[in-house]
Amino acid sequence: MTQELLDQHLPQILDHFQKQKKNLEWAILNQSIQVHEKGIVLEITGHMQEEIAEKMKPELIGIIRQVAGVGHFRVSLEHKEEITDQKNKLYTNSDKFNFLLEKHPALKEFTKKFNLETDF
Repeated sequence: MTQELLDQHLPQILDHFQKQKKNLEWAILNQSIQVHEKGIVLEITGHMQEEIAEKMKPELIGIIRQVAGVGHFRVSLEHKEEITDQKNKLYTNSDKFNFLLEKHPALKEFTKKFNLETDF
């Protein structure tokens, strides 16, 4: 199994899961998939994706063997950390207003011109 062979047949594999309305499995396969010496590595985040990926392994192996004509290989999982951007978490009205000020500096002039209260 090579990365090129997987990339070539990945649309058919994704299409199979989409037609079966297996959206969670389809989402996992839409993430990064790497081919290594002994098989395929799926990147997952969280325990829910891990459970789903474990359950879909036999079906995935069967589809890849059928579509790509590949013999024996393994599917393994690699846990990826979810990167959260602390800057995007706007909890208070002041945080939201300051965020808008960064995006639209003219808002500050607008609040001054019309004497608007910005302290919440």
